[in-house]
Amino acid sequence: MKTGPWRLIFMGTPAFALPSLEALLAAGEEVAAVVTQPDKPRGRGQKVSPSPVKELALAWHLPVLQPRSLKAPDFMAALRAVQPELLIVVAYGRILTHEVLALPTVGSLNVHASLLPRYRGPAPINWALIRGDRETGVTIQWLKYEVDTGEVFLQERLPLLEEDNAGSVAAKLAERGAALLVQSLEMLRRGEVIRQAQDEAGVTFAPRLTPEMRWINFYLPANEAANWIRGLDPRPGAYTLSQGKVLKLFGARVKKNAGSPAPAGTALGLTPQGLEIACGQGSVTIAELQLGGQKRLAAAEFLRGHRLIGQVLGE
Repeated sequence: MKTGPWRLIFMGTPAFALPSLEALLAAGEEVAAVVTQPDKPRGRGQKVSPSPVKELALAWHLPVLQPRSLKAPDFMAALRAVQPELLIVVAYGRILTHEVLALPTVGSLNVHASLLPRYRGPAPINWALIRGDRETGVTIQWLKYEVDTGEVFLQERLPLLEEDNAGSVAAKLAERGAALLVQSLEMLRRGEVIRQAQDEAGVTFAPRLTPEMRWINFYLPANEAANWIRGLDPRPGAYTLSQGKVLKLFGARVKKNAGSPAPAGTALGLTPQGLEIACGQGSVTIAELQLGGQKRLAAAEFLRGHRLIGQVLGE
């Protein structure tokens, strides 16, 4: 039984990690240091900017470390000086070294956006949608050197809705993961430690998305094409080609499951749900479209300025 806050190091980088850091601070845990990726060019202007986690840490006046190498002697010396009881990792973006993992006296916990052992890897939310899963979830796991193989502490399931995309699911899992993380630390304080080994028979992987995966193949059945678009929406973003120009696609829904109303990729017309596009089997609707470098627009508004109806997209 422990009384008082945990002394911990928090490692995270993107917006997904913010609810967890905020929850730890609100719970009164002692965040002795925050480790995040180095500043890099971000956004349209590619201005060098801090990560979302760094911005939050600075707002709370927390010490921030941004090592370019996790083996750097000055970085390791700074971590050792903290003498952490726990290491908390949420979408940090690098594989931790044995030396870093050996630092905390109690252990290292990770918030992973899937129901491990399903979707080990860097893009679990995207692949759950791309594969058409009906549910996903979030896992608090004990970290090991081998990525996403550690024992499970807690898990929570989340249904995937027809209107969900990668952005909406990430927002929900970030909040649920933060709450589950705080619950885990409370359980640890009471001496309630869970270490459930992962079932190796259930392992699947969620590899990093490549630029080639963003191009939508409308020869797929409508449900598969819609799943790809949902899984890439809003980032990194699915696209097709319109007269040789990149046309980004957002808000995909299945319109028709059967039949092929026209050649795959044909822009059929405007519906209340958006632009209808023929697939290899059935059709999908797209709620919003965006030509490269231009503003993202609702389908009806986009079509007022661009002649797409009857065009075969993707060629």
